[in-house]
Amino acid sequence: MNEKDMFASFASKLLGVEVVREYKFHETRKWRFDYAIIDKKIAIEVEGGIWVNGRHIRGSGFEKDMEKYNEGTALGWRIIRVTPQELLTSKTISLIQRLL
Repeated sequence: MNEKDMFASFASKLLGVEVVREYKFHETRKWRFDYAIIDKKIAIEVEGGIWVNGRHIRGSGFEKDMEKYNEGTALGWRIIRVTPQELLTSKTISLIQRLL
């Protein structure tokens, strides 16, 4: 099981809710949240490449992410953004628990 699958399984068990990977949240766009707790409209986005000039921090990638996150927010989603290193931490789980 890779780290991404591990988070969905771990968080689901710990939080007592279903955490879904790669959830398509928009009807017409191909946008997906890395993870979602669908019935609570909580999304978890993993922002990779922040220290190596990855897509999420370059101009066009940053703008596309902002458009996606703003649209998600307009649709009622609460979006948590974490780095890959923060994903499997008590800090992230605690933040999700607060939103639940």
